[in-house]
Amino acid sequence: MCSIIGYKGQLNAAPLLVDSLKQMEYRGYDSVGIAIINDGKVIVRKSVGNVSNVTEKFNLGIMPGHTGIGHTRWATHGRVTEENAHPHYGCTNSIAIVHNGVIENHRELRNELIGLGHRFKSDTDSEVIAHLLESYYAKKDIKKTTIETCRRLKGAYAFVAAFEDGRICGSRCDQPLIIGSLDGGYFISSDVLGFLKHTDKAIFLHNRDIAIIESNALQLFDFEGNAVNRETTQVAWEGSSLDKGKYAFHTLKEIHEQPAVVEKAGIKKSGKIKEFCDILGDTRTVYITASGTSYHCALIAKYLLSNLAKIHCETIVSSEFPYTLESIDNSSVLLAISQSGETADVLEAARVAKQIGSKILSIVNIPTSSLARMSDSFLEIECGPEVGVAATKSFTAQLSLIYAIVDRLCNYVLGFQANKIFLAEASREVLDQETKIQAIAGKLRQARDIYLLGRSIHYPIALEGALKIKELSYIHAEGIVAGELKHGPLALIDKNTYVIIINPDDRTHCDNIISAREIKTRGATIIGISNKPNEAYDIFLKLPFIGESILYPIIEVLPLQILAYYLALIKNIDPDYPRNLAKSVTVK
Repeated sequence: MCSIIGYKGQLNAAPLLVDSLKQMEYRGYDSVGIAIINDGKVIVRKSVGNVSNVTEKFNLGIMPGHTGIGHTRWATHGRVTEENAHPHYGCTNSIAIVHNGVIENHRELRNELIGLGHRFKSDTDSEVIAHLLESYYAKKDIKKTTIETCRRLKGAYAFVAAFEDGRICGSRCDQPLIIGSLDGGYFISSDVLGFLKHTDKAIFLHNRDIAIIESNALQLFDFEGNAVNRETTQVAWEGSSLDKGKYAFHTLKEIHEQPAVVEKAGIKKSGKIKEFCDILGDTRTVYITASGTSYHCALIAKYLLSNLAKIHCETIVSSEFPYTLESIDNSSVLLAISQSGETADVLEAARVAKQIGSKILSIVNIPTSSLARMSDSFLEIECGPEVGVAATKSFTAQLSLIYAIVDRLCNYVLGFQANKIFLAEASREVLDQETKIQAIAGKLRQARDIYLLGRSIHYPIALEGALKIKELSYIHAEGIVAGELKHGPLALIDKNTYVIIINPDDRTHCDNIISAREIKTRGATIIGISNKPNEAYDIFLKLPFIGESILYPIIEVLPLQILAYYLALIKNIDPDYPRNLAKSVTVK
């Protein structure tokens, strides 16, 4: 995933573009660049590094001109080099482009263009867009140029192009692209955060839309050249929520925002929750799909819906969804969970299920996302922007909303709504142990392998904790069903091993203690996360007692997030931007 931004208006473009790229840097941080149109020339400055470093290197914020485009890259095609950084030119330096997505037929297009005399400077698939635009631009008709270019491209992409005469065009095909409207100009961006500090008026382009910004006027049409109208939406997020405040990193700030997230889960839009629950309760089978952290939430959703609401559920990792379609039909419901609502595999799963005739439900953080707009009903987790690449508060928000949904389906016998304030306070008690968890991270800094054990509803938290440790600290971590130890994983345990056991006092507790003792006899160090101490633990992290044991996943994930955060700091890793990862995977 990359961030793309464009601006045309009355203000100086460069400082606006740089500020926008800083807001969207979580989408890509391998390299940075901008192109400014000034006196009929396209001037490009780009390099490897983060926004601050590249801005300082080139004084990007003081480049003159009222029109420009910018990009932060997360490499999917071609290595991280200055040549592969965006923006990209064609041969004549009259057009520059920034791109997010994948051009599947880039090789054949490149070979064709080379045969016509075009010279390529990068290894990226993106550069073919610039050369195609250039080849069709002979008659200076931007509309025809863009349509002809889009007709040649195969794949999922969004791009914005700046022309030497000061016009901008943008197009989207299965990747997000949004117009920000303000007095005297327009932004065009892959993310509302790119312009939210300057305007809350957004126009969400539909799939296969093209936008042209010319003389401060906006034209919209589809790939066939037909004019289209798209409504202006007022975006609700507050720009202040992007500020790190007193925290050194967004990730730590977002971890500490989770008690408030729990408190407000499911409060707003009770009518939408009723509609959502009515669809869930009136189906033969619910298929739950998600990727990454959201998939761990899906596993807990399956447990709750199956065991408490008595709804037959199956979970499917979104990337595997196309291979498991035999049992899905028009009597099924697909519940898709995604923070961004733009994850490529999740969107593909929803598209396929919709074609079959299934109803689509979704749980998202962005109500204007592609997933929300294609759903029959969706619910917003309302946790605000999450900048840290590793999901923290969005997971807790998704999980809390799932509990609220199941509680309603079960006539509130689950007790989530009644215990929300208590849960939020319990979350704060866990977060108050931050200094102790930081000390534990110091003991684990040389660990090569960390294993996390859980049973029943706690197993998905073991998976999520392992994912956080991998993402943030680059230490190998693995979530394991505790009862499966003797079926293979026990062979990995020795005196150099650290094992975290998620073990609140419920019906899984005693069996987990037996597993802990088996591990301890092999010399491993045991870290117990529980509301009940035990001599089997070498290190004990205390959870507050809460009345309903089935609610423990909401608070037991918190110490694992903090541990992963401090492991990153100890290893001198930026926890907001772990290597090789992007906030949402909008390409396959």
